Amino acid sequence: MRRLFGAAIAAMMIACGFSAHAEESEFDPAKVSDSLKAIFQFGSVQTKQALNANTVTLITGTIGGTYVQFGADLASLLDDGNSLRVLPIVGRGSVQSVADILFLQGVDLGVVRADTLDYLERKGFAKDIKKQFTYVTKLYNEEMQVIAPRAVRNLRDLEGRRVSVDLPNGGTFVTALTVFERLGLRANFLYIEQRIAMEKLKRGEVDAVIVVGGKPYKSVSSFVNDGRFHLVNVDYDRPLQTDYLPATLTAKDYPNLIAEGEKVDTIAVPAVLAAYNWAPNTDRYRKLATFVDAFFTKFPAFQNPPFHPKWKEVSLSAPLAGWQRLPAASKWLESHAMEGTQRDRFDDFLKQSSSGRALPSEADREALFKQYQAWEAEKNGNARAQAARGQR
Repeated sequence: MRRLFGAAIAAMMIACGFSAHAEESEFDPAKVSDSLKAIFQFGSVQTKQALNANTVTLITGTIGGTYVQFGADLASLLDDGNSLRVLPIVGRGSVQSVADILFLQGVDLGVVRADTLDYLERKGFAKDIKKQFTYVTKLYNEEMQVIAPRAVRNLRDLEGRRVSVDLPNGGTFVTALTVFERLGLRANFLYIEQRIAMEKLKRGEVDAVIVVGGKPYKSVSSFVNDGRFHLVNVDYDRPLQTDYLPATLTAKDYPNLIAEGEKVDTIAVPAVLAAYNWAPNTDRYRKLATFVDAFFTKFPAFQNPPFHPKWKEVSLSAPLAGWQRLPAASKWLESHAMEGTQRDRFDDFLKQSSSGRALPSEADREALFKQYQAWEAEKNGNARAQAARGQR
């Protein structure tokens, strides 16, 4: 059987690996834009249905934040005409995104911070809220950045001081309040939008501004420092070690706040791509499954320029304690783990079968790989049937 399949591979390589592919000699302007076609077909029931059935909405975060940039990256790479469109929406932060995923009509996905749901339950705002959510993947780690005058050396120097923790519908205040609470520190927390808070910091109206977001965070990297300010160390003390991770900031991240050759220790909290826990037989679940297939398939491209450098931290298979993964995401990872093993065997088999000939093109290799998968499935099926007969 293996020799027969090898001969078939060689024949197919000759037929498709070395034949020139016909190229279109004319460019069809009608293929330029699905949006234009949708406009010209305005009123078509079929067009309306296609646009709505295959659009996935993603609630992100505030302007300038990492969530917004991730949303833009997803839309840029995954939009595929009318078969899939990712529609990012500028949000207000992690707490608001939790509410939007739960209650706002049409929101399919959102980026939230891992400690937000725990905070809502701990403070009595929600009960068993994690059961209402699933996660597609853990994204990246968001660092805690504390901007303060140079006299402030660590968080304990902020005891009783005026500390801005962004607006109360975001996620920065959740992390800040949790950290201060666990360290037994009390501060006068102020809920001020970051850009305004940083101006107040320069005027001496607040004593520190806390920002929690993926480095380099735009509002931090664009902070105009006259030399009076720096980023404060956040020690990785034992009370923080259950839910947070150690992290480091350098001059490469923030040359305006860290001197060359120096570093600032801090903590980080994971960001999560989350969704409502829809039943598998619903249309909303189908849209999520379509998104997962496109996102996971094209994921390697996100880890290269021009996309946000934080994509390099993302591992699709990384577990997230206390959360349940979207079943469609779990199935994709399981099937492609098996496919990866098959791919390795196929690559070895193809090299042996080529007998010194040049390997076929990538497109032809994909066609041959599908043939190989079908052959393996048939071989495994025959083996199982033979084993079953032997047990009778």
